[in-house]
Amino acid sequence: MYKRQPSRYAGADGSGAAPAQGERDGTRSPEGDTHPDRSYARGPHAAPAPGEPDADRRPTAPAQDAAGPHRRPEPPAPADRPLAHSADGKGPAPQRPPEPRGGLLMGRPFGVPVYVAPSWFLVAALITWVFGGQLERVLPELGAARYLVSLFFAVAFYASVLVHELAHTVAALRFKLPVRRIQLQFFGGVSEIEKEAETPGREFVLAFVGPLLSLVLAGVFYGALQAVEPGTVPAVLLAGLMISNLIVAAFNLLPGLPLDGGRMLRAVVWKLTGKPMSGTVVAAWVGRFLAVSVLIGLPLLTQSGALGTDAADNVGMDTVLDALLAAILAAIIWTGAGNSLRMARLREHLPELRARALTRRAVPVESHTPLSEALRRANSAGARALVVVDANGSPVSLVREAAIAGVPEHRRPWVAVSGLAQELTDGMRVSAELSGEELLDALRATPATEYLVVEETGEIYGVLSAADVERAFVKAMARPS
Repeated sequence: MYKRQPSRYAGADGSGAAPAQGERDGTRSPEGDTHPDRSYARGPHAAPAPGEPDADRRPTAPAQDAAGPHRRPEPPAPADRPLAHSADGKGPAPQRPPEPRGGLLMGRPFGVPVYVAPSWFLVAALITWVFGGQLERVLPELGAARYLVSLFFAVAFYASVLVHELAHTVAALRFKLPVRRIQLQFFGGVSEIEKEAETPGREFVLAFVGPLLSLVLAGVFYGALQAVEPGTVPAVLLAGLMISNLIVAAFNLLPGLPLDGGRMLRAVVWKLTGKPMSGTVVAAWVGRFLAVSVLIGLPLLTQSGALGTDAADNVGMDTVLDALLAAILAAIIWTGAGNSLRMARLREHLPELRARALTRRAVPVESHTPLSEALRRANSAGARALVVVDANGSPVSLVREAAIAGVPEHRRPWVAVSGLAQELTDGMRVSAELSGEELLDALRATPATEYLVVEETGEIYGVLSAADVERAFVKAMARPS
């Protein structure tokens, strides 16, 4: 099974919950926003709310202490919002977050990290116990050694699951789709692919290769089973691996999200309708139907003996365990289907995030300019950001909003803006033409609180605040599809 990894601004479950700005620079307010009432004065040239028109807006205000070819005189806008004056916004310069982990790192095949989640050890112990009980009936002469054989089976089974996930990974890399990681967990594994397949054909192939490899492995184990003596340890192991891979393939081919069969169904509906969202909706609701069917049907099938077990007329421990297993499987399928719907809505609204529409008007100031004077110029111009420039008018750093909030008002005439600025790196310069997933990818590559937005010619357009992107993201996700 594989899933589309949500962007940095989506919750870990794909719900679209954006991380608060304060989680990166320590300035989180009680409402989860970053001082929404402490930004620079907003006038006609300030960044509009998401969805407002941004035509003919020129965010960069004229400098009074520096000149450059990108300065365009404009009339000042009246201020209608207070300046930042809180002392609780101090925070260190943002650092790149560590690569998210998923448990114990086992290796990096094809450059993709493979993690074993802590829950795997629980299921390995469970498989060892259950399979050991079966070995006691089939090979009683093994004695206590049957649990070592069972542990080997658990490891070999999850090695088969890893091959299944590597099939998804290789296909994704072949289509130039980045894979964040592979994680082996309680119920199998998952390949986290960071981008959407461009065509329904690629989506179908990407989903189908996993079950296909599981079927191939089942055939390989069947062939090997013919070459060993029946009733031996190798024969029992090979038979178990053959059956388990057949089960993995059959289960993943069920036509409902988040299973591979659901993604194949999504690709088919996408191809027929031309709308990926329609495919997601159909496959997700089929997935929810499957979840209910598993919840109700699996215990009934087990109790009736339809799955090869003895029929039970009374409720015993086995029946309770079957019901618990069905509930867990149903919850996983139902939750995954819901997450797939939310991720589809996220992708549908991503184009609404445009750097040009979200950029704040900025005023350029030289490094020695006192903060009070810089803020006065920003208020006069209706700007909400400060760009530190050199003697030639070239931008060198951005004054962080959180740092301004940490300077008491009576100290601002004595504090130079250079002491509150973060040096510009290449990753902190983003094009005004970026939008949607390209914009989020650019911000994710270089985490920061502010970014310099430039035109294709290199001309300064303004400053983009990560907090503004987050607010726009949440607002877009709140609208129905």
